[in-house]
Amino acid sequence: MKSLTRCPWPKDDELMIKYHDEEWGVPVHDDRKLFEFLLLEGFQAGLSWRTILHKRRNFRNAFDNFDFNKIANYDKRKINSLMKDEGIIRNKLKIQAAVTNAKAFIQIRKEFGTFDKYIWSFVNNKPIINKFKYLEELPARTELSDKISDDLKKRGFKFVGSTIIYAHMQATGMVNDHLVSCFRYREIRKF
Repeated sequence: MKSLTRCPWPKDDELMIKYHDEEWGVPVHDDRKLFEFLLLEGFQAGLSWRTILHKRRNFRNAFDNFDFNKIANYDKRKINSLMKDEGIIRNKLKIQAAVTNAKAFIQIRKEFGTFDKYIWSFVNNKPIINKFKYLEELPARTELSDKISDDLKKRGFKFVGSTIIYAHMQATGMVNDHLVSCFRYREIRKF
């Protein structure tokens, strides 16, 4: 059987391969899933995605299945218990940012109806299809991620720098950054 050609970044990590093959770059229009990626990308700041992905189940348990309504109401006691949870990244600023971001996320939903409508409006509700041949061509940030980052910051979000937002755009399919040689490149264009 012929092996599939995929982007090289998952290497031989089975969980990363599964994530690449099934999730990365697929357009996401579910608010809870969009919040999940925003939360996880914020925790990734300064770390590898591999680290976060391997702790994702723990994050899901610790953060009430990424229910932004519940997270917005976390109090000091809950934050202190998260600081003791060895299954997640125990960074107080990032944990507090998750609560702050849940509140800001809810405000955007009140203004736009859904976070999906808000975030996807930046790309006119259509994924940007890039045509990169080499991993080195992928940007860490773009003018558009700068713009989204600035807007989120104005709305009170934390840990939403341009690099984090570009990673969020890649993860949620706002941009298709699979290499053109990758089997997922064409598959994702069908979504």
